[in-house]
Amino acid sequence: MKTTRSMVLVSSDPESLDRGALDVFSTLQKQITKFGLEEEIALSMITDISKHAMSPLILVYPDAVIYGPVTTDDVPRIVEEHLYKGRVVEEKQISAYDLSGRVAWLSSRKGTMPAENRIVLKNVGLIDPENIEEYIINEGYEALGTVLKEMTPDETIKVIKDSGLQGRGGAGFPTGLKWQFVNGAKGNKKYVICNADESEPGTFKDRLVLEGDPHGIIEAMLIAAYAVGADEGYVYIRGEYGLAISRMQKAIQQARDYNLLGENIFGTDFSFDIHIHAGAGAYICGEETALIESIEGNRGEPRPRPPYPTTAGLWQKPTLVNNVETLANIPAIIRNGGAWYKNIGTPSSPGTKVYTVLGNVNVTGLIEVPMG
Repeated sequence: MKTTRSMVLVSSDPESLDRGALDVFSTLQKQITKFGLEEEIALSMITDISKHAMSPLILVYPDAVIYGPVTTDDVPRIVEEHLYKGRVVEEKQISAYDLSGRVAWLSSRKGTMPAENRIVLKNVGLIDPENIEEYIINEGYEALGTVLKEMTPDETIKVIKDSGLQGRGGAGFPTGLKWQFVNGAKGNKKYVICNADESEPGTFKDRLVLEGDPHGIIEAMLIAAYAVGADEGYVYIRGEYGLAISRMQKAIQQARDYNLLGENIFGTDFSFDIHIHAGAGAYICGEETALIESIEGNRGEPRPRPPYPTTAGLWQKPTLVNNVETLANIPAIIRNGGAWYKNIGTPSSPGTKVYTVLGNVNVTGLIEVPMG
């Protein structure tokens, strides 16, 4: 992931597309290149519903400046004055009060992105989670293509080990080491499970990741499955998370339609598919062996250990269990390398952590900051 000072979003709802949003986007790309801003400006498209008279829109984030309606003739001045010189083009600026949907929400978060380092939450709120093409446009499934075409399972595991990523479920066990254990376990049948039970009261970070970036979890599970030798996976979601379940189901079907799940993915010998299992509300099923018992149709009670799931998990087969936040880091680590991730946070706890902020505070929600 590149470190950028600004993100520029172009609206891509049907009305915006009818009014030349793609031409505006193309012109922005050319002008950003002209001024040598490619490494400083991240450019993307965002589906949103706004007043038709205002589209197409350009939102400069985190400045919370919105321009509209924008034509290709307006773009050179916006790039030169705002993105290059740092001066708002006031005659094209519009108020967020005239807007609705995600563009309005983003404008209300002025100043939060520079204080954060968004890896897990990179796409949350910025892309349409029900549109696989928006995920693909924003580096989606690039990491999967890299591991399938250029890396062996052992090389993939080494990158994760080099990153220092630790499990975000509480125990902090080294993720790469857990992958290595499953990879080395005997047996032809192996499983990958995403633990999305999130039974801790007052915590909703995993739910928002599943609702806002379901394809990120699918891509991570695919990478993990390739690394450990699994061909089947489960996402265990607590039953109360209706929207998360719905969006994951839709994302899984989209991935199947694009041959990103199923047989011979990317034309390789690698095959993998994912199932959804909704929990019944038992707090204990957040524990990985109780979760496995629940998937098998049994009472959700923890198993005595050893043996551990890495050698005898789901239906007594080697099983990798990672939680949502842990998996959400994987695509970025593959794209950027283990050393990149290792340099974030502290030497003993690399990376970022997502926190749920709620209670008697001015702004509630999620925040992602480096460890330490």
